Amino acid sequence: MSIRRLPETLVNRIAAGEVVERPAAALKELVENAIDAGATRISVRIADGGISRLEVEDDGCGMTAADMALALERHATSKLPDDAIEDVRTLGFRGEALPSIASVARLMLESRVAGGDGWRRVVDNGVVVAEGPAALANGTRVVVEDLFARVPARRKFLRSGRSEYAACLDVVKRLAMARPDVGFTVEHDGRRVLDVQGGQDQLSRVAALTQRDLAANSIGVDLDRGDVHIGGVISLPTYNRGIADHQYLFVNGRPVKDRLLVGALRGAYADLLARDRHPVVALFLDVPTGEVDVNVHPAKTEVRFRDPQLIRGMIVGGLRRALDDQGFRSVQRPAEAALAAWQQEPVAPPAPVQTLFAAHLPYPHAPATHLFGADDDPATHALLRDRIVNFAPPPTAMPMGRAEAATAPVPQGDAHPLGIARGQIARTYIVAEAEDGLVIVDQHAAHERLVLEQLRRGMGGQAVPSQGLLLPEVVELDEPACDRLEAAAAQLATLGVELERFGPAAVMVRATPAMLGAIDCRKLVTDIADDLAGYDAALGLNEKLELVAATMACHGSVRAGRTLSVAEMNALLRTMEVTPHSGQCNHGRPTWVKLAMDDVERLFGRK
Repeated sequence: MSIRRLPETLVNRIAAGEVVERPAAALKELVENAIDAGATRISVRIADGGISRLEVEDDGCGMTAADMALALERHATSKLPDDAIEDVRTLGFRGEALPSIASVARLMLESRVAGGDGWRRVVDNGVVVAEGPAALANGTRVVVEDLFARVPARRKFLRSGRSEYAACLDVVKRLAMARPDVGFTVEHDGRRVLDVQGGQDQLSRVAALTQRDLAANSIGVDLDRGDVHIGGVISLPTYNRGIADHQYLFVNGRPVKDRLLVGALRGAYADLLARDRHPVVALFLDVPTGEVDVNVHPAKTEVRFRDPQLIRGMIVGGLRRALDDQGFRSVQRPAEAALAAWQQEPVAPPAPVQTLFAAHLPYPHAPATHLFGADDDPATHALLRDRIVNFAPPPTAMPMGRAEAATAPVPQGDAHPLGIARGQIARTYIVAEAEDGLVIVDQHAAHERLVLEQLRRGMGGQAVPSQGLLLPEVVELDEPACDRLEAAAAQLATLGVELERFGPAAVMVRATPAMLGAIDCRKLVTDIADDLAGYDAALGLNEKLELVAATMACHGSVRAGRTLSVAEMNALLRTMEVTPHSGQCNHGRPTWVKLAMDDVERLFGRK
């Protein structure tokens, strides 16, 4: 088969397949063009998820009729004044978006420059069908209709209108988050779904486009290293989501979904979140243009850094320090759904009960003696019997609550924000009184985190005290598991686990961490071997041991169901207040919640 030159229409359709994957991709290109044109207000209108119609209107610099004709040709752009492709400072730069969209849809382009006349140009699937004067204010309006209507092979792969709408809204949110100085409105099928004003600061814009409660459960990030700056907000580990769609990453104002950055986020939250949970993040990375290549993906959603290890190290280290500085902080308020579950229950009709003193009251037919020895009158007995208040009998099983005398005064909130222990519920939850409310602590989850942080300090050079076994215990495992344990023996010793090879398929355990107390050595060593084998092979040994430490902490923590004294409960609270990350367990769940006094009073109708 001989080689032939492809016709222009087919070339444009191939290019459209790379750039215009779905309506959201077309919308992204149009909004980026509006931002690059210097717009201060951008309006987006969507019909049927963008499949039937997309409209983007801005108040940017506009285009002349001659520039409009050039803009609809491939590889024609105003964003590269010279050949320095490595110094891109705009969102777009290839000059492919408009002709690619126009080749697979009906596109109407209207524009007007300041002091000039408006002009309209209409292209239907690659063919110019109309042009002429147009009445509009300064700026540009682009309307895209019937996307892929004449390319059924592409159109059948589009999702439902609702799914495509969600993708379009996500695109606008990300671009709006990157440019808080620009106002954005979005209408879908005639209904306004987004409206943010320009001139906001970055944190206000992030709060406006994400969950309202993120502001109260987030941490600010501001880090500089040389010419690289990282800023934004990250959620507390206990404020997480089941999907990663709430992670907004930007490089030089460009929204990206880069695997390096996502991997760095996962590294920063390692051992703070379960593997199926994800933080809520809006992270803005500013890098010199010469240190990042944005021309590595057709949709410009991925970037390549000249020094990726520097970027990853900054993100992991910077976010870790920000999280460490928060100490014991967690999502302090209970979820609204949980708070709503506190309802005033209706009182059931009382069952027939005996009187409190029934066993001691004389019956009319029985002889009785007065309290002071005088004979009682039967009429008096009947009168007393009528006036005695009935009380419900004691329940057959006492509630699982326990308290002992705890008379210590409530400490100052700044010094001891977790308050003073007042009791224990179900031998699992510690109830404490703080200066500003009621604190409930999950004793197992809290102690698990405290043990893990102590183990991590051991890995950092502060050796974990070990407890020698009176009789070393031999644990039989398969040979590969023994090989992995033997290779990690020196590092495990820093965690307080001393073991050595004992034949081809066994290891001998000589000591375990003293903080774990009496534990099942066989189960502990088996779990460590499984963790060393199960985690990603790309992780280094130290990173694997970080994850192994979480397993060890679970073995040695205070279990639910253990009765604690008030002194033990207070010791746990004080340790939590000075330990990093004690606000969440090793799986990202909160270790404590606070019910403010206002909430308590509202539950009882006092407010």
